[in-house]
Amino acid sequence: MASTFFGLHIGSSALSSFQVATNTTANNIANVKTTGYTRQEATLQAKDAINVTARYGSVGTGVTVTSIKQQRDLYYDNKYWENNSCYGRYEQKLYYMEQIQNYFKDNGSSVKGFSSVFSQMFSDLDTLRSKPSDKTVRNQFISSAQSLCTYFNQMSDNLSKLQDDCNEEIRNNVDKINSISEKISLLNKEINQIETGTGVEASSLRDERANLIDSLSKIVNVSYNETEVQNTNGDNLGGTNFSLYINGEKVVEGKDYRKLICESSKTKNNQTDNDDMYKIYWEDTKMEFSATAGTAGGSLKALFEVRDGDNLENFKGKVTKADSYSLTVENTSIDNIKSLNLPDKDGKITVNNISYSYDSWEAQVDAQGNIKSVTFNLSKDKAIADPEKTVAEGYLLNAGSAINARGIPYYMTQLNEFVRNFSEMFNQIESKGQNLNGDTPPTFFEAITNTAKVYDFSESEAYSKLPDGQTATINSSSNTYYRMTAANFSVNKDVMNDVSLFATSTDYVKTDSCDIVDELKKLQSEKTVYRGDKAESFLETIISNVSVDTEKAETYNKLYSNLEQTIANQRTSVSGVDEDEEALNLVKFQYSYNMASKIISVMNQMLDKLINDTGVA
Repeated sequence: MASTFFGLHIGSSALSSFQVATNTTANNIANVKTTGYTRQEATLQAKDAINVTARYGSVGTGVTVTSIKQQRDLYYDNKYWENNSCYGRYEQKLYYMEQIQNYFKDNGSSVKGFSSVFSQMFSDLDTLRSKPSDKTVRNQFISSAQSLCTYFNQMSDNLSKLQDDCNEEIRNNVDKINSISEKISLLNKEINQIETGTGVEASSLRDERANLIDSLSKIVNVSYNETEVQNTNGDNLGGTNFSLYINGEKVVEGKDYRKLICESSKTKNNQTDNDDMYKIYWEDTKMEFSATAGTAGGSLKALFEVRDGDNLENFKGKVTKADSYSLTVENTSIDNIKSLNLPDKDGKITVNNISYSYDSWEAQVDAQGNIKSVTFNLSKDKAIADPEKTVAEGYLLNAGSAINARGIPYYMTQLNEFVRNFSEMFNQIESKGQNLNGDTPPTFFEAITNTAKVYDFSESEAYSKLPDGQTATINSSSNTYYRMTAANFSVNKDVMNDVSLFATSTDYVKTDSCDIVDELKKLQSEKTVYRGDKAESFLETIISNVSVDTEKAETYNKLYSNLEQTIANQRTSVSGVDEDEEALNLVKFQYSYNMASKIISVMNQMLDKLINDTGVA
């Protein structure tokens, strides 16, 4: 049977519970402007009833606070992280695409790009037609031709520096991932210590962990799994097992975390790639971390897309011959030597999901430079396990990294392909003439490397004279137009020093003849030079690609930015502090507290009457 003073106990439980609820509401109000704070709510529950020897059987024993919990919705958290990952990706991509777009700008006045320089060169060539023997006019044309070379040199340098910037940002992002992962693992330990020891939710620490995941979600895709710690009987022990995943791979489990490391790659994906491009590995397993997989996202993915993006135009071919240290492929995706973007050495190829590095390559080409087959001479550090099966299965060989994005390698390849095609056609026309000395002119456009090595493409001239049906063997070090890139595109130094070496006619005796100049003029707008179009349309073709990519990045950046605000508002409607709602709760709990006080007062009066006024005289 309940005590006579039982009503005081019930009133006391109500006072205590509504005091806690009021304090929780006050804490919410105090943190209304605190970034990342999650609204807390005191959970009130009726205390267990007790049985009494009366017809009604049992009576309530009051109220208790079972917990103070954060109000979060995992659905909105996941939506926010998914969107934030997309937002981070396109925000980062837009930043770099705008820079690439600026490099290709040409307004003809303050910013002189390809169209201005190219038009000036042919304008000076047209002037030379009227004064073919005038050394001043010759010098003017040769200077404008070198300006065209300088334009491509600078474009290559700008893109190369941008690739280095992306590379450094990749390392910075990896450092951020490691730092955040370590902090989350430490928070997991502290949260479990508090919640296991006291049974009280470590709300402030959970807020800190959630804020870290928000930050991490902009760099990579994130997800997590949290389960309660139970004993063998299925009883909860108070703590939780918290696991965090990035791009689908576990990075944090409880108080432990996995570290990512950046290592400079020993191989290159593309001919013009910079040295020491980073690859990301897991420190514990040494397995490569894929930042561009289908499950990947965030700014890290964008950095790889810009740094390594080749628009899936990497070299591919079917393996037709193999031994332990060489692979030969045919039916190649890149069918002409002037379009080839393979590194000359230290390149990476992949066959049947196994990667190899090669020391050199050699190709069979016809008179037009069309590739019939390519043989890769592999490094001795890894042999092909089963060459016969590799051929029998007809495996596909992939060189470099196939990334479905137009990044720096893609645009570098376009620059290289243009200068190779244009310079070859220009040199072939020029070689048919005679200079002012009556001699065959030297190669006008040539490649000069950083080590001052000069390529005049003599081996390209040799295979161009092959009879139909025959092929020649060239290799990665051959003196062909493959050696020319936008970085080393230059006018012959001898011609620059002695303008009389430039030929304007097929007959130097006819000083007023300009048949070579007339043929060269056709390269501006009459001859097909680049990807089925005229030379003067090169910039339009490139700009169209850059503009599409930039506009796409800008559109998606705005889209995900707007979605982020919408989802954040939805998430805040659950986990955020609403001043009006908290003010209402404050009044509600105050009223309830006053009512509980009234219970105590009434019970006090009743007991006073019972004890003092109903006694026996």
